[in-house]
Amino acid sequence: MDSRTSGCQTFYPGTPPVIVGYGSAAGGKEQEGPLGPCFDHISPDDTFGEKSWEKAESKMQSLALDAALKRACLHTADLDLLLAGDLLNQCIGSSFAARTAAVPYLGLYGACSTMGETLALAALLLGGGYGQYAAAVTSSHFCSAERQYRTPLEYGSQRAPTTQWTATAAGAVILSRSGTGIRIPCVTIGKVRDKGIRDAGNMGAAMAPAAYDTLRAHFSDTGRSPDWYDLIVTGDLGSLGHQIVRDFFSRDGVNLDHYTDCGLLLFHRKEQDVHCGASGCGCSAAVLTAYLLPGLKKGLWRRVLFCPTGALLSPTSTMQGESIPGICHAVVLEGGGI
Repeated sequence: MDSRTSGCQTFYPGTPPVIVGYGSAAGGKEQEGPLGPCFDHISPDDTFGEKSWEKAESKMQSLALDAALKRACLHTADLDLLLAGDLLNQCIGSSFAARTAAVPYLGLYGACSTMGETLALAALLLGGGYGQYAAAVTSSHFCSAERQYRTPLEYGSQRAPTTQWTATAAGAVILSRSGTGIRIPCVTIGKVRDKGIRDAGNMGAAMAPAAYDTLRAHFSDTGRSPDWYDLIVTGDLGSLGHQIVRDFFSRDGVNLDHYTDCGLLLFHRKEQDVHCGASGCGCSAAVLTAYLLPGLKKGLWRRVLFCPTGALLSPTSTMQGESIPGICHAVVLEGGGI
């Protein structure tokens, strides 16, 4: 039952929890991407039948959670904990969705790293014996994020080449304290890193140092090399941040042969004109629930290191000229039979 630590940042749940269900919801642009056929729910007009973008984001979370519960053959009342987060002020996308769940709720904010944060904390709580079932849910919406962080869509501002496209998507994962399936044997909690990037349109460069730092800590704490994993996935660094992480490890003499990024997987970058790729809490959540977990279940990979990244800025900090702190959390996903 006792959890244990390894090194400074890696934690092992006493009883590794098992993923028993997952679900996803996404918008029309995401449907046109390479993972389009994999989503459980789609809204071509991105409204999901709601009257505002913020309400649409809450609806995405509810739909993703419903799909995850159905896969797990569970009901909302079976959950002991609901951990959820999004990009909006006070996490209203998550808290408004949680109103109808009536489940003990923890609202979390890690920017685009939130799927990693919710998964890691859910795993540690269940592994410590605090409940039987927990749900980790995360979302983002392109229109609600643009309204909050940049400019209203009607303004029609030009996007810089380094920008990324915030995903309209949500993902939900159901974890069980016991059972068989995809396990979470350990997690590495990241430290906040800030290299002085002030351009809110270049979040890939701002987050890359945090991804590098957490990956190095994970390899050091566990004694594993990168090739121990069949796949290492950060998110959402996009093409620029992804290359920066590769360059950092190359300077250390380390090749990341099986490394990609959620921001590169969600869209067809050239055909869909998303510049450096995808971003937003929902990007990592959607890639996890529509691509990584089904792939692990099918046996495409046996070990995946899932490492969502987040840019911990706000509109206020940007207007005050602050630099952009970054964070990254790593979650080990192991298929059955290992």
